[in-house]
Amino acid sequence: MTLSWPVVGAVLFGALLHASWNALVKSSSDKDLDMAVIHLIGSFLAIPLVALAGWPAPQAWPYIAASVVIHIGYYLALTGAYRHGELGLTYPLMRGVAPLLVALSATFTLGETLSPLAWAGVLGISCGVLVLGLNAHALTVPKAVGFALANAVVIAIYTVVDGLGVRASGNALQYVATLFLLDGWPFALLMFATRGHAVGRYARHRWPVATLGACASLGSYGIALWAMTRAPVATVAALRETSVLFAVLLGAWFLKESFTPRRVIGACTIVGGVMALRLG
Repeated sequence: MTLSWPVVGAVLFGALLHASWNALVKSSSDKDLDMAVIHLIGSFLAIPLVALAGWPAPQAWPYIAASVVIHIGYYLALTGAYRHGELGLTYPLMRGVAPLLVALSATFTLGETLSPLAWAGVLGISCGVLVLGLNAHALTVPKAVGFALANAVVIAIYTVVDGLGVRASGNALQYVATLFLLDGWPFALLMFATRGHAVGRYARHRWPVATLGACASLGSYGIALWAMTRAPVATVAALRETSVLFAVLLGAWFLKESFTPRRVIGACTIVGGVMALRLG
């Protein structure tokens, strides 16, 4: 499998969607409830997709079950990171470390061997992402850094599991629709058990924005899983983390955040990594 330009374009669009829904969660007044509402709505959005595409092959179900469990840890670590640290710090940490872990494990779990140029691309994107996010402020928020690094491990695990699962399924739409149908409920039920009626009250005023987040989340991961059936999982995982670059560019364009020399270096490193992935 090779990384073609159409796959590159699709994954980059998915990266933009991913940055968008993470920004929504970070901007919310209650990160836990926002995560629960977004992915519960995602479960309902998946119902017509399952009706259209059908259920995945039996051999894909163990991977779906494992992914649903792993994603509970992802939601807990993600909301923990956003409670204790800024999006500009925690998001790059999570998304920059995970592709390296996926690439290191891909040989053993997926039977994939990257070329030296593709490795350069993975390293370039990961280093560029970390350059965009890391600064001296990281030393003052150890809890945020801890949650972000823990989540990087969780992201790497579910990426490999879903990469194996979508290939076992043979149909990306069936796999991602079923995953989202089931995935939103465990964390939402956990929030109902611990927060009670606060979940319903929050959902009543947040649902329009949460629906946009749910669509972005579903679209982003659906594109990524489809791409994993056509290109090496490690390269797709690395390319997907250009979402950090989109977050920085959106911040500079719409929020008038400063585009510092460090961010320019990080952005250029990411672009170089993308080119190396495509050529590799």
